[in-house]
Amino acid sequence: MTTPGAGTGDEAGVTIRCQGNASVCVTFCDRFSFDADSVHYAVELRAPGLTARVNEVVAWIWDSDLTAFLEELAADYQGWDGERSWQTNDRDLAVSAVFRSGGYVGLTWALRPWPQAAGGWGASVTTWLEAGEQMTSLVADVRAFLAAEHQ
Repeated sequence: MTTPGAGTGDEAGVTIRCQGNASVCVTFCDRFSFDADSVHYAVELRAPGLTARVNEVVAWIWDSDLTAFLEELAADYQGWDGERSWQTNDRDLAVSAVFRSGGYVGLTWALRPWPQAAGGWGASVTTWLEAGEQMTSLVADVRAFLAAEHQ
């Protein structure tokens, strides 16, 4: 399930909640942009006993787009074999997806800021969504969130 407008403060954001456990969620928030070539935003992961945040994930207009990756998953609502994955150019946000019987998509959201730095850290959560309407809603919400700065 996604919740548009669920960012921190007055900022627009998107929260993706696990259908099986609503305390497991991913939030895209605090979007800003320096120029027309990129959008910067924060990503927060939450689960019982875990809170992790990367303050500046960067989406470049020439980069592989998260929205396109999610659109492909939504279009394949009847399922696929194996795991599909996507990551930002800086590799600080990665998403992997699996399809399970019953029409559910498991999205594992992984944060790894400064992946080349010694002493870096990583965290991940998995959200389960229905392959049909919930994935379609997720695509629309993420597209609107990432595109808002370019309008």
